[in-house]
Amino acid sequence: MKRFLLSATFLSAALTIMAQNVTSPDGKMMLSFSIEKGRPTYVLTMDGKAIVAPSHLGYQLKKENSDKSTDFDWKPSRATDKDADSKADFFSGFSLLSFENNSLDETWSPVWGEENSIRNHYKELLVKLKQSKNNRFMNIRFRLFNDGLGFRYEFPDQTNLTYFVVAEELTEFAMTGDHTAWWVAGDYDTQEFNYQTTKLTGIRSQMKSAISENSSTTPAGPTTVQTALQMRTGDGVYLNIHEAACVDYPTMHLTYQESNNTFVSHLTPDARGDKGYLQTPTNSPWRTVIVGRKATDILASRITLNLNEPSKIEDTSWIRPVKYVGVWWDMITGRGKWAYTDAVSSVKLGETNYSKLPSNGKHSANTANVKRYIDFAAKNGFDAVLVEGWNEGWEDWFGHQKDYVFDFVTPYPDFDVKELNRYAKDKGVKIIMHHETSSSVRNYERHLDKAYQFMVDNGYDAVKSGYVGDIVPRGEHHYGQWMNNHYLYAVKKAADYKIMVNAHEATRPTGLCRTYPNLIGNESARGTEYEAFGGNQVNHTTILPFTRCIGGPMDYTPGIFVMDISKMNPSNNSRVRSTLARQLALYVTLYSPLQMAADVIEHYEARPDAFQFIKDVALDWDKSLYLAAEPGEYVLTARKAKGKDEWYVGCTAGDHGYKTDLSLDFLKPGKIYQATIYSDAKGTAWNKNPESYVIEKLSVTNKSVLKGLVAGVGGGFAISIK
Repeated sequence: MKRFLLSATFLSAALTIMAQNVTSPDGKMMLSFSIEKGRPTYVLTMDGKAIVAPSHLGYQLKKENSDKSTDFDWKPSRATDKDADSKADFFSGFSLLSFENNSLDETWSPVWGEENSIRNHYKELLVKLKQSKNNRFMNIRFRLFNDGLGFRYEFPDQTNLTYFVVAEELTEFAMTGDHTAWWVAGDYDTQEFNYQTTKLTGIRSQMKSAISENSSTTPAGPTTVQTALQMRTGDGVYLNIHEAACVDYPTMHLTYQESNNTFVSHLTPDARGDKGYLQTPTNSPWRTVIVGRKATDILASRITLNLNEPSKIEDTSWIRPVKYVGVWWDMITGRGKWAYTDAVSSVKLGETNYSKLPSNGKHSANTANVKRYIDFAAKNGFDAVLVEGWNEGWEDWFGHQKDYVFDFVTPYPDFDVKELNRYAKDKGVKIIMHHETSSSVRNYERHLDKAYQFMVDNGYDAVKSGYVGDIVPRGEHHYGQWMNNHYLYAVKKAADYKIMVNAHEATRPTGLCRTYPNLIGNESARGTEYEAFGGNQVNHTTILPFTRCIGGPMDYTPGIFVMDISKMNPSNNSRVRSTLARQLALYVTLYSPLQMAADVIEHYEARPDAFQFIKDVALDWDKSLYLAAEPGEYVLTARKAKGKDEWYVGCTAGDHGYKTDLSLDFLKPGKIYQATIYSDAKGTAWNKNPESYVIEKLSVTNKSVLKGLVAGVGGGFAISIK
């Protein structure tokens, strides 16, 4: 690891109005900090042109002796020292005590990832501020990379600020024009929306439509959106606003203020409406602005990971990428069932003798069916089988969702834990545990040690956790500080038992998988399951790499081969809005070290030639190249398998399809490879013969150009190069 660290400290009270600047390592971006009438202010420029216009920083604290957040009504656009409560004001009256300039250039290796090494190269400005009227102190640390900015608030140990409650964080991101934006509605409990594409000034008018598709929402406001927020300026610069290392803090949304074309941070509240409980010394998460001259620059950025701490797990030998199959799609489509019986029993845990209840005959997680999936996984080189609906209580939860809690250790009578452990072990396959918490979080925490030990005792080393429904205790939100602390607690506890975690319905990732690499997957967005609930937008998978995937890998569960759901369940008329070839491409374009072949066994057995790509495609990479991209239109990615001279290429296209000539100049010179191209058949689109595909094999070198590759509407292509 190479490290270059320079440090200089300057002390001068006279600098309170003078701008302090730091440039990116390549000199093309500049961060300028100043104090305007007592308010901390920053500007971000690229090539001398503003990317983020002058924007204020600070906090509104909760008033002392106040039990309700409604005791204040503060709007950042019109606040002044005069109308703000003195003790609650932590945004004005600041002066500069000192500043420091530092720089770092290091290279680190992730446990798993999109490349085998990541460069962390930035220049840093740390400003130390004093609020004289309250004799309080706050620091702001800026790190400027060649591809963007990260900054956070730091609250040092001090006499006049120890315990404090955040009423709102007041970070601003002032925009320089009416940019095009790709966004989902601000919500405290779900990210499972289709994306909207509007100008910034169109957010308000489109918001009602944006939230109408999901009834289980807690909207954050008429102009509030979630991060990561992807934008494109009128002159073709790409911006992405997100956060990194969200620890002991609520998840950030962004409220768009139409009057001054500015986004202001909007933190997820708790049950009382408060936005965070902090104790000095502490710091906020990093706020990030990724900047690119091309859309592919956003995809290539590693700012989010670089702003997280190195792995806190010393021995990571047990953490590995996982390719898996499972009974999930059978149940999602409604052909099979989670529950063993249709009879709703007692809602009191442990009172039901399930062996005396009639089986519905459709329970997917039964011993014989799971053995069938284990056999399939072993035959095709898969690592694991995910089993959901194995444990008692699903009919109770469906019948009394807000009242039922699981114990995570008691199987249904048709699920033989010991026999399946033996059978899977003999076949060289792992079983992935499923913990649906029913959002009864305290119940889950009470059972966590017992549940994880049960996993260890029975050969499970990975768990998919779920948080469906309203959080219990009621009134808390999925993305508040309390729940964010819980998600991390579960991951840390899992590491004690050498268990990997794939969290669904949890908060959106902020790069914590670097610090805790046993967090190998998250859902945190609208995934493949919605294709069985009416369908995702055709361009959905061309937007996710720019938004959801900025914070970490997504367990999207691709690989669907039969697009008409009614062929599995005649009562379900949903259609998967994709071609089969695009389903293959998603294994490359949507990065994750955890990848599921999500369809049922018989659909793969009917198309072994197409299934070969899923069997072959790598999970871990030495290098990733983002060859072409435009949010909402197409993404074309090439990746080199870790430790192998093999490449995989994927292209996913939206409503207009995509056609390209692909140069293979990234291959090693002087070597001959075989390229296997899986592409949409001529005239294929998501709504026209979507399962039609062609496979072509060619000998290629680094001088080859694959001419006229076509992804249909909602289509794609995938290529393996060996």
